[in-house]
Amino acid sequence: MKGFFIRCAITGFAVLLASQVIPGIEITGVASGIAAVVILAFLNAIIRPVLYLLSAPFILVTLGLFMVLINGFLLYLVSILVKGFIVSGFWPAVGGALIISLVSGVLNLWISEQGRIEIVTHSSHGRKIRHIN
Repeated sequence: MKGFFIRCAITGFAVLLASQVIPGIEITGVASGIAAVVILAFLNAIIRPVLYLLSAPFILVTLGLFMVLINGFLLYLVSILVKGFIVSGFWPAVGGALIISLVSGVLNLWISEQGRIEIVTHSSHGRKIRHIN
């Protein structure tokens, strides 16, 4: 459970960063930002896998680029559902989805399911060694 909350905080940071970097994405208040992150996390957990499964041929043909469009669609859907979270068009949604995916993907690599920071190294013998704090 702790890992879930840390991942939500990481997603929140990524959404905040996207709103600062991408013109066309705005967060008008703290409550709308929190609501946007919670709804985005819910949509990513429930709806995104179904969309990935249904669009698997497109994902394969485009070598995964169609996933960015799906993530952009979900981000735009969040802007429709949450008052105060504004995504003003297709390209800001795609740009925001790219930023959010990259930042949360890189930061989530370091967090284990228990919410601990985890670093995986490889020994000279080819074995994985996990360092957990």
